[in-house]
Amino acid sequence: MDDHLTVLLPVAAVWLAAGVVADGLPRLDRARALRRRTGWLSALTVAGLVLTAAVLLLGLQSAGTTAIDRAADGLLLAAAPALVVAVCTVRRVRRLRAGAGAFAAAPDTPAPHGLRAAAAHPLIGLPIQVTALAFVPAVVSATGVDLLATPAVTGPAITVGVLGVLAIGVRHALRHNRLAERALPPATLPPAQPPASLTPAQPLAARASARAAGPLHV
Repeated sequence: MDDHLTVLLPVAAVWLAAGVVADGLPRLDRARALRRRTGWLSALTVAGLVLTAAVLLLGLQSAGTTAIDRAADGLLLAAAPALVVAVCTVRRVRRLRAGAGAFAAAPDTPAPHGLRAAAAHPLIGLPIQVTALAFVPAVVSATGVDLLATPAVTGPAITVGVLGVLAIGVRHALRHNRLAERALPPATLPPAQPPASLTPAQPLAARASARAAGPLHV
């Protein structure tokens, strides 16, 4: 086991915890609980971004084969999804927390379906969980198993990673669509048509028929 595993494990643990918290947000049906969990998610996300950026910057500044350098090399795969988290997810989490705070006056205030749909948006959970998933190759390599060293292992490992990302994305999209449909107002039905016996044409036709039949009465 390499010594840079001690650098990677805390960062990976923070991202894993953030991914677990983000995955559970849409299941919260109380506004106060949703606001509290979004606060945890915001703190974990910011901590993960700070730790990732610190390791990458220290690795770039130091030239050599120190533990920080090897850890920074392992974080290159996670840099792209972490950038998406910094650009998109952090802002959405803050907006979600502010929206939940507007309904959190009472402990048992239900969380609206629209708020839960926003919590299930793919740009909240997906980038965080993909970042946590991107730490897996670095952590495995730090334990002494190089997944990219053998071509027979590299192909299946990449395939499994891509399928995992696709599965996570589809799951978030389906859950978001389901909650968004619940948040829509009920469809307005068209006005009911009056019965045929009450249509305006009926009295006119009746009067015309009566006039035509008048001379026939004795």
